[in-house]
Amino acid sequence: MIQNRVKHNELRQLVRSQLELLLDSGNLEGAKSLLIPVQPVDIAEAIEGLPQSSQLIAFRLLSKAEAIEVYEYLNSEVQQSLIQEFKRQDVLDIVDKMSPDDRARMFDELPAKIVRRLLSQLSPGERQATAILLGYGEDTAGRIMTPEYISLKENLTVTQTLERIRSLANASEVVYYLYVTNASRQLRGIVSLRDLVITPPDTTLGEIMARDVVFVHTDTDQEEVAKTIQRYDLLALPVVDSEERLVGVVTVDDVIDIIEQEATEDIYALGGVQSDGDNYFQTNLLTVARKRVVWLFVLLLTNTVTGAIIRSQEELLQQAVILAAFIPLLTGTGGNVGAQSSTVVIRGLNTEEIDNMGTGKVVFREASAGILLGLILGTIATVWAYFLQGSLAVAMSVGISLVAIALLASVAGSALPFLFRSFGLDPALMSAPFITTAVDVLGVLIYFNIARIILGL
Repeated sequence: MIQNRVKHNELRQLVRSQLELLLDSGNLEGAKSLLIPVQPVDIAEAIEGLPQSSQLIAFRLLSKAEAIEVYEYLNSEVQQSLIQEFKRQDVLDIVDKMSPDDRARMFDELPAKIVRRLLSQLSPGERQATAILLGYGEDTAGRIMTPEYISLKENLTVTQTLERIRSLANASEVVYYLYVTNASRQLRGIVSLRDLVITPPDTTLGEIMARDVVFVHTDTDQEEVAKTIQRYDLLALPVVDSEERLVGVVTVDDVIDIIEQEATEDIYALGGVQSDGDNYFQTNLLTVARKRVVWLFVLLLTNTVTGAIIRSQEELLQQAVILAAFIPLLTGTGGNVGAQSSTVVIRGLNTEEIDNMGTGKVVFREASAGILLGLILGTIATVWAYFLQGSLAVAMSVGISLVAIALLASVAGSALPFLFRSFGLDPALMSAPFITTAVDVLGVLIYFNIARIILGL
């Protein structure tokens, strides 16, 4: 897999460099020939890597059909740039031929002024299809579904169905699943293309269709849609409205994008970075700073509180200055333990692995792990502190404190995600700074109080 990825990256870089070289030399025919055997997604990546002045030239070398496919893969920044550079009719021809769900996703990322202009100039059918999708809430099944599917009546025979598929295939994004509806467009069953191929021609769809259909509603969160497709190993998932009428289908290629987007948001959140789905490395630096400064400011205040606590223990530190040397070790280790606990719990919440365990069982398990880790690390820290300072009392203070801080960090790291989820907050985004706060502030207090007891100060 790694070798294939390296080869793919090398090929992508080669196409990009060769394309740029040919365009710079004015060899448009050579550039056009270079792109003929290249997949649309790779062409899109090659165009994104070109200087802005060359992107429009490269895109114009593509045939109209290929341009439509490539345009769907381009990031929103390049799409917007091309829209502004194109003649109006060129844009309309491409946008009008895009699939409705890809068009709606693109409109979500473009400025409202451009969206209104493009939407008003689409053909009536495409305008209506796009407006319907944009009318659903963001990050819902209705927003990401495609209305291009094949629906049939259950009294059709296999022969009639195959004829209908042939006539509608070009207008549908999904042909491997066929959806059976009644006169009111309510979903009644599903038939796979494989079932049609192996069934006698005179058999009706009502005889072979599966009536126990997995579906979602238009207001279902997109993350739940992705989990449903993953759970049932589906290639497409039907979407119904409040009256159980079939209105669209979510395909597996869209789900892959959703999974990547949700995973990216969670990873950013674990680092205390707010994300709205934009490509981080293509975002304006001022926007980047705004997204990152909030939690850094919280942590700054936390460190101020920790510093105040240390200053309040000045008398203790004057009598045993060496205690200060171990504060970074204790808070750093506690922070790492807390981060580990919160990471596994947040991941468990996202994958629903721990839903059946209950909050108490999860927190108890992590607390037990924290004590075990604390004992191991505390023993090592005690030996190391004694080796460095030769004071058994100081070494014992460090070791016992590390056990207590590891327990505190594990409990905080496992309990806070549940707490924030119960308040409707993002556990990944909220947990990291509060875990740091708990470990830094309470950890230092625990350390100094244990030291006072052991040292008799």
